[in-house]
Amino acid sequence: MNRIIIFIFLLNFFYSYSQQYLPVSNSEVINHTYYTLSYSEFHEQAEWVHYKLSPEMINGSFKRTNNFRQDKKVSTGSASSADYLKSGYERGHLAPAGDMKLSYNMMSESFLLSNISPQNPSFNKGGWKTLEKLVRSWASKSSLYITTGGILTGSILNKIGKNNVSVPNRFYKIIFNPNNQEVISFIMPNSKINKDLDYYIVTVDAIEEITGIDFLSDLDDEIENKIESKIDVKNFKINP
Repeated sequence: MNRIIIFIFLLNFFYSYSQQYLPVSNSEVINHTYYTLSYSEFHEQAEWVHYKLSPEMINGSFKRTNNFRQDKKVSTGSASSADYLKSGYERGHLAPAGDMKLSYNMMSESFLLSNISPQNPSFNKGGWKTLEKLVRSWASKSSLYITTGGILTGSILNKIGKNNVSVPNRFYKIIFNPNNQEVISFIMPNSKINKDLDYYIVTVDAIEEITGIDFLSDLDDEIENKIESKIDVKNFKINP
């Protein structure tokens, strides 16, 4: 009985806190237990995925499930694994499996196709993976809120599969620390990354201008405008 009570508490804890600092949605909002996303039917993927990353999640012990599957919560139907077959692109996580190790359900949800975007293999296994590990190192010290996705505006050079899944040319990631109200954000090309990560740091304002999405809209306007317009990485250690 005690285990059930603890499980329910943890579920409610992560669900409630995952809803803070949500971006404004231009599409269908889907709430999962540990993350929220805005699903673009036209591009057959999320325009953003948003979740809280805590030290407890980093230290979880559940292994990858690799149970990629369609997201039945998407009213119009999500992409499928068949769309990626022989496409030359990998099923790249937006909320990474490495951030979702606290429970089986948490890990399993990360493999829903609504949380997946076509990524160049060298990008998925290279620069994107390196950035994900860096974010986890920051979250091991303090809970963070992560918003991430492919940039779906502008020119889309390629689509894959019967569902015409768009292949983003670039991906973004926004990391917000609510304790000191500091933010760091990145835009990276969907290709092999040859430069240090600090080369790809941009302002949140730059991502908003490109994507048309309003991020961190829950914040007081004065604070939001201040932190989104500047690059200040003194409390985010980038390179060893």
